[in-house]
Amino acid sequence: MKIKNIFSDVLYIEPKNHNDERGFFRENFNFRDLKEKKILFNSVQDNFSSSKKKGTIRGLHFQTPPYEQSKIIYVISGEIFDVFVDLRKNSKNYGKYSSMILSEDSGFLLIPRGFAHGFCTLKDNTKVMYKVDNYYNKESDSGIIWNDSFLNIDWPKLNTPFLISQKDKNLNFFNSL
Repeated sequence: MKIKNIFSDVLYIEPKNHNDERGFFRENFNFRDLKEKKILFNSVQDNFSSSKKKGTIRGLHFQTPPYEQSKIIYVISGEIFDVFVDLRKNSKNYGKYSSMILSEDSGFLLIPRGFAHGFCTLKDNTKVMYKVDNYYNKESDSGIIWNDSFLNIDWPKLNTPFLISQKDKNLNFFNSL
């Protein structure tokens, strides 16, 4: 397993594949191995999203204290443009974002507490798994609108209109947090 800090404590974790003529096998998550590398993550809930259409945007979501969540994100099938925004006021990257393309052939991301997270599907029928370390809490559910002018996220240019839920269209602007 290879681990790389790609942005402000967001980790890209690449598990080792065992390949043969049938395909491959890999351990996606071995929490003992993560703990040995001083990465503490206690998964309490698995979430799954299935997006029918390329250009589906989900997010940018987060939970407010005391119900913040760290997330492990990986793609089961398809491909996503994944975005994470640092909301930790004491961070040198506060208010900045980074992004990464993930597919079923990629590793996964560990996004710490204090980040907003979202993605845009780059292929039809994309399926994404999230492991989280805190339970969903409706009262602390929050987010930032996908096209916030302060963040100015460089979303992929697709030949199809974005598909966004009404809930996500009504999220807050970064400067109103």
